[in-house]
Formats: sequence, structure tokens, C-alpha cells
Amino acid sequence: MTLVRLASLTGVALLVMVVNVAMSVLYMVVYGYLINPGHPKEFYDEHVKVAAPYCSIVAGVPLMFLAGLWVAGWLGSEGQLGIKAALVVWLAYALIDLGVLLAAGMTAKIAMLCAISLLTKLAAALAGALVAVHNASQIASVRPG
Repeated sequence: MTLVRLASLTGVALLVMVVNVAMSVLYMVVYGYLINPGHPKEFYDEHVKVAAPYCSIVAGVPLMFLAGLWVAGWLGSEGQLGIKAALVVWLAYALIDLGVLLAAGMTAKIAMLCAISLLTKLAAALAGALVAVHNASQIASVRPG
């Protein structure tokens, strides 16, 4: 794997992370303005501490599936490389996520939610890569010659 490909895959992991955080922000906007409006800022600050890990799990699964599908699709019918690319995206995401959580001070509850989040994202990335590989092999088998 070249340095450029590794940097590209890490960039995809960062993109997934940014969109995942944006989904938590979107949730908080909807929660604050539509679901439970009228509270002081401190109320919402405390709520996001509870809600953000769950938002990461719920939004992260489809995001990581799409990331696995996307990066494995870069490699066409080269199945094993597509799966490895999805694993690299997940690994980069996991290392960054764990680094941030460790720096912030991880509690036992956060560690459990982090484990659930990372395992579901791993399954999603692999599923996306497998779909991409399957689609590429179907297309390759239909092409003449």
C-alpha cells in the first residue's frame, strides 16, 4: 500500500468522523429546538454528553458502511485489497477515536460504548467492502471478453 493510498484512506476516516460529529450537532439542534426546547444552555451541555456516544453508534454504522463501500469500490474487482482498504479506514478511525477519548479521560461506561461503537463500525465497514467486491465481481462476470 502506497503512502498516498494510506493518506487517502486516513482522509476518508477523518471525513467519516467529521460527518459523525456533525450528526451529533444536528441531533442537538433538533433536540433543543423541536423535541425539548426552553431549557438553559447547561441542560443541553449535559444532555449532549449522554447522547453523543449513542449518536456516534447510530449515525456511524451507515457512514462506515458507505466508507467501506466507497474505498473498496476504488479497487474494482481486487476483492482482498478492497476489504483491506476498508479495514485501514476503520483502523484509522478507531485510533483517532481512542486517542481523543483517552485524552479526554475515558470512564468505564464510555469505554463500553466506545467498544460497541467501534465493533459496529468494523462490521459496517466490512459489510460495505463486501458489497462493493460482490458488485465489482458481478460486473466483471457480465462484461464480454
